[in-house]
Amino acid sequence: MPELPEVEVVRRGLSTWVAGRRIERVEVLDPRSVRRHTLGPEDFRGQLEGSRVLDAVRRGKFLWLPLADGDDDGSSGSPPHTALMAHLGMSGQLLVEDAQLPDEKHLKVRLTLSDSPGVPAELRFVDQRIFGGLAVVPLVATDDGGPGGAASRPLPLIAAEAAHIARDPLDPWFSAEALHERFRSRRTGVKRALLDQQLVSGIGNIYADEALWAARLHYARPTDTLRRAETLRLVDAVRDVMLRALEAGGTSFDSLYVNVNGASGYFDRSLSAYGRAGQPCVRCAREGRTSIMVREAFMNRSSYRCPTCQRTPRNARW
Repeated sequence: MPELPEVEVVRRGLSTWVAGRRIERVEVLDPRSVRRHTLGPEDFRGQLEGSRVLDAVRRGKFLWLPLADGDDDGSSGSPPHTALMAHLGMSGQLLVEDAQLPDEKHLKVRLTLSDSPGVPAELRFVDQRIFGGLAVVPLVATDDGGPGGAASRPLPLIAAEAAHIARDPLDPWFSAEALHERFRSRRTGVKRALLDQQLVSGIGNIYADEALWAARLHYARPTDTLRRAETLRLVDAVRDVMLRALEAGGTSFDSLYVNVNGASGYFDRSLSAYGRAGQPCVRCAREGRTSIMVREAFMNRSSYRCPTCQRTPRNARW
């Protein structure tokens, strides 16, 4: 499943190639991919056709395109009221393509965009496993008055479906101090807390393991025992691994994940923990120790750690 850096790569592509353009035509080729739009495919099409995409916005792994009337390029000062919400799910892709190119095998929704010289004319939603989807949703005010998320033109608005999630570590309005207080008020393991989108958004299994390894913390360390310095070290580790992944274009373990131009991510080549069971811990090797990474079951998935520099705490909370 795409994680925050992957979704941010897609957001940046949409901001470059789609923002500012009008949606001329909508084709729903598989109604299952607009099932979250409860009024149905025809209403979905009717709400989109003739509207203009103002921007591409992301909070955590949530992604949406604020919409305005087709004649409004955003300079009117009137705030947008709706957005096209994109759920990528396990295999969803948003591809900007030339109309002359053949349809992808699992093409579900096609948006034909207004002409722009030298720019592909279609935005295609492709989804093999059909866990993702598109929907037109209302925009609501953010609860703290800050921007809804990462955007070219930030506004204090957020897609209603994303309003319940916390800010992510790459958000300028994110507060590590506030996260520390939330951690201290919980009685749970630190990895469970990292994966709780209402505490901090955008961190999935891969980057949680990478950050915990970098911060030398076991995934079952109780959050209410974390010292401020440890929380800050963990936040720094999360930011570092995400920024490096973003620079590399994202992490791709699945050939289904691509960005808007069809290029796969490749940060998986630089991972230090995730997927490295049975291999030497690179940090221990640098420091003259011999330790082998292990894989352990965690919340119906896996956790990877070094048994030497991420020792199991006595009061572990699994």
